[in-house]
Amino acid sequence: MRQNVNQIEYLATQFRQDHMMGPFDPINCKRLILSLNIFTLYRPISENFSGMCLRNEDYRFMLINSNHQRGRQHFTIAHEIYHLFIQKDFTPHICNPGFPDQSDPIETTANIFAACLLMPKDSVFSQIPEKEKLEKSVTLPTILKLEQLFSVSHSAMLIRLLELDCITKIQKENFSRLPIKKKTIEYGYDPTLYEPGNAGLVLGDFGARTKELFDAGKISESHYLELMHAIGLDPTQNTNE
Repeated sequence: MRQNVNQIEYLATQFRQDHMMGPFDPINCKRLILSLNIFTLYRPISENFSGMCLRNEDYRFMLINSNHQRGRQHFTIAHEIYHLFIQKDFTPHICNPGFPDQSDPIETTANIFAACLLMPKDSVFSQIPEKEKLEKSVTLPTILKLEQLFSVSHSAMLIRLLELDCITKIQKENFSRLPIKKKTIEYGYDPTLYEPGNAGLVLGDFGARTKELFDAGKISESHYLELMHAIGLDPTQNTNE
């Protein structure tokens, strides 16, 4: 499995290079979605549904559960990016990317890729004080800083630190029991990473393409409004701006 993880880490590193992201740069997922031209909808969905994606030669689509914590949403986005850009023989499916999922090798690979893409090994190591690395005793303040820096959930960061041999299984279990939002506020960080959000958000150029078709007379006004309403937008609404 270690060799496979190394191969997936290489794919994540190569993806960063191919898309002009440095090896130490935290990823802004919304900017990445826009740069990759993935039409993305955030919608409130049931708890066991993290996201889904579709693709063909010219089109990529992603649906993200806005009921999940923002940090978990980011992991779902990175997970779906594996399916959209890396996976061969793609087939549409619903994802609930708990990490790791040993029951499905493709989902396991997508989860590992997401962890490597969002939390590169060298970048994580660079943010941990040397004493904590040597003693394998990463502290809660360091963990909270890492989560905020890489914009990931508490559970995702703990799993990554365990994988990188920075904490033990017992430490992971102890940290996982903490009231993370309360601790985040106590240490002076913004807790919104651990809260749901983005309900109704639309990213991508679907609306722009639809408007171009309407302006060029290729679709009727009713068809234009129908398509925009389908993504939760109403061009006729007066915003008074």
